[in-house]
Amino acid sequence: MKMLDHPNIIKLFETFEDHRNIYLIMELCTGGELFDRIIDEGRFTEVQAAIVMQQIFRAVYYMHENHIVHRDLKPENFLFLNKDPIEKSWIKLIDFGLSTHFNDNELMKTKAGTPYYVAPQVLAGQYDQECDLWSCGVIMYILLCGYPPFYGETDADVLTKVRLGNYTFNASDWKNISADAKDLIRKLLKMNPQERYTAEQALNHPWVKNHAPGAEDAPLEGVQMNNLKSFRSLNKLKKAALNIIAQQMPDEEIVQLKKVFTSMDTNGDGQLTIQEVVEGIQKSGLKDIPDDLMDIMTQVDSDGSGVIDYTEFLAATLDKKKYIQEDRLWGAFRVFDRDGDGKITPLELAEVLNNGEVSDLVSGHIEEILKQADANGDGEIDFDEFVAMMAKQ
Repeated sequence: MKMLDHPNIIKLFETFEDHRNIYLIMELCTGGELFDRIIDEGRFTEVQAAIVMQQIFRAVYYMHENHIVHRDLKPENFLFLNKDPIEKSWIKLIDFGLSTHFNDNELMKTKAGTPYYVAPQVLAGQYDQECDLWSCGVIMYILLCGYPPFYGETDADVLTKVRLGNYTFNASDWKNISADAKDLIRKLLKMNPQERYTAEQALNHPWVKNHAPGAEDAPLEGVQMNNLKSFRSLNKLKKAALNIIAQQMPDEEIVQLKKVFTSMDTNGDGQLTIQEVVEGIQKSGLKDIPDDLMDIMTQVDSDGSGVIDYTEFLAATLDKKKYIQEDRLWGAFRVFDRDGDGKITPLELAEVLNNGEVSDLVSGHIEEILKQADANGDGEIDFDEFVAMMAKQ
């Protein structure tokens, strides 16, 4: 889960374990489940449903682009970030207990999912990532009418109807629902997964385009562009620390940056290409596109994926006053200080900067990074030295 980095996917901060349990420390969402909102609302307006479905499609698009299939998409597995009205709130996908990596052109066989939402191919034991889009179709159907397309008195009854794929748009409940909405549901609930819409296609369907408001016009500001430019000159330790801080930042403190990222992410895949960054700069009204934009992107792209991920963007554009706070810095310091003794050793630094692998790192390189923060020359970095390093321009 720590590999997933998207505004509509729950953040995993840390994990702990004892002899009996594993504990996951995750982002706090106080708005309750999508399922509870459905119970409270009865049914959503088309605008409300489109706002929710757009965010669901974005999360699924990102997962599938990264070869991850969720396999248990349902309203209970989406949380609202807060109790704001649906039109203003963000949703987060949770519960990756049944998720797995998939390979293109290779079918999965493990049966997984929940009866109302599971795709027929999963029941047959031969399926691909398109099973998630079937679940999306079921969720969209429920949002618009308040009940599932495949219903029965028992799970066995439900699964029988799922296998047949027969459902209807009851005239009394669907007479005021647009033809576009019904068309998208039909495309998501195609029995043949090869004919079923992908998340990218769903995002570009007229119903989503016309009913969900476009990404809020949130241009890249001059100070954010300057932060992007200066990020490349930071040492590797500070870049890593900023990525950790960005990952741990509560959503309410990065609302504007999230809007900027979403506005620039024109295809909704949760990543920024150089073309999207160029277009974002042009839309912002900033005078010039830097000649060295590719070099800037390379430096911001800390995982070397070729695109700027959500947290990488936050890390490179964070305002200094947001991260020069003791609790923020202490949270990042603790990630480096793996044994909790109040010091960052060369070995600990190497492990974090190279994702736990130290064999490929040249010791001289690590020592050089450490020297930039080790003010007293004892070969380690304490918290005061860490704070001083982060406070430097």
